[in-house]
Amino acid sequence: MTSPLPSFSAASVLDLAPVVPVLVVEDAAEAVPLARALVAGGLPAIEVTLRTPAALDAIREISGSVPEAVVGAGTVITPEQVTACGEAGARFLVSPGWTDALLTAMRASGMPFLPGVSTTSEVVALLERGVREMKFFPAQAAGGTAYLRSLAGPLPQARFCPTGGIGPDNAPEYLSLPNVGCVGGSWMVPADAVAARDWQRIEELARTASRLRTAGGTCR
Repeated sequence: MTSPLPSFSAASVLDLAPVVPVLVVEDAAEAVPLARALVAGGLPAIEVTLRTPAALDAIREISGSVPEAVVGAGTVITPEQVTACGEAGARFLVSPGWTDALLTAMRASGMPFLPGVSTTSEVVALLERGVREMKFFPAQAAGGTAYLRSLAGPLPQARFCPTGGIGPDNAPEYLSLPNVGCVGGSWMVPADAVAARDWQRIEELARTASRLRTAGGTCR
């Protein structure tokens, strides 16, 4: 078995792989083989969104059975969820947006966290609070690569994980930007493959995604 990954900071969450799979897990029994397929394909950082009743159990299963994965919780929107995710074994937190109360809870948890932003003012407000690693969401709807490129000049200290409307066709353009550490997406876990428990197909899609940063010479 592969050794567990070492401890990491919020910045290194962005640097573990070019793509963070964003999972909506309906059945916790699928969590472990799904995580193993993603890790085998070269995507160790896995975000399980809190959109289903099975989410916390899925985080718990991955944390306990796939130590080489860095499992995080996504769609975290309340301080209570921060606590529950930590108890389930999450190693990082991702939110679609943020408030001062949520930010305080995430900081107090001791886990790396990526609060969501979609405007320049939100980015500046987080920088003012000492946060430099953020989720840009919803990426395509909020301005896409053009918006992020425009932020790199005045706010070079901010780094992003764009999520929302990103797939294999536009991910390389995002990854070529100096202020993008990784992107989030779910195209490597198609619903039909999960339903068929076709873990080999998911592993192959993950492997392709893990190479996107250098695909076609367009990425860093």
